[in-house]
Amino acid sequence: QVQLVESGGGLVQPGGSLTVSCAASGSIFSIDAMGWYRQAPGKERELVAVATTGGITSYSNSVKGRFTISRDNSNEGVYLQMNSLKPEDTAVYYCNADTFHGMHYWGKGTLVTVSS
Repeated sequence: QVQLVESGGGLVQPGGSLTVSCAASGSIFSIDAMGWYRQAPGKERELVAVATTGGITSYSNSVKGRFTISRDNSNEGVYLQMNSLKPEDTAVYYCNADTFHGMHYWGKGTLVTVSS
C-alpha cells in the first residue's frame, strides 16, 4: 500500500507561482512513476506531468515551459513547481504513484485557484 498526501494548494494571482507537494508513505520502494493530475470544474481529470524512476519527465502541452515536476530519489515526495499561472490552471491537483507491479495510488487532492 502507498499513501499519498498533497499540500501547498491555495489562491494565487494570474502570473504568480505556487508549488504543490506530495508526501508518499507505505510501500514507497515499489513506486515506479510519480506524477500530477488535475481536474477542473466540469472537466475530466487530466495528466499534468509525470516523472519516472529513470529521471524522465513529461508534461502536458498546456503546462510545458511553465511547470516543473521533481521527485525525491527515495520516492518520499514529488513536487510540482507552477510558474506563470493562468486562470485555466484552476483545478484540484492530484498526486499519483504507479508501482512496478501495476498498482495505482492517488491522493485526495489539493485545490489551486488562480484568480485576481
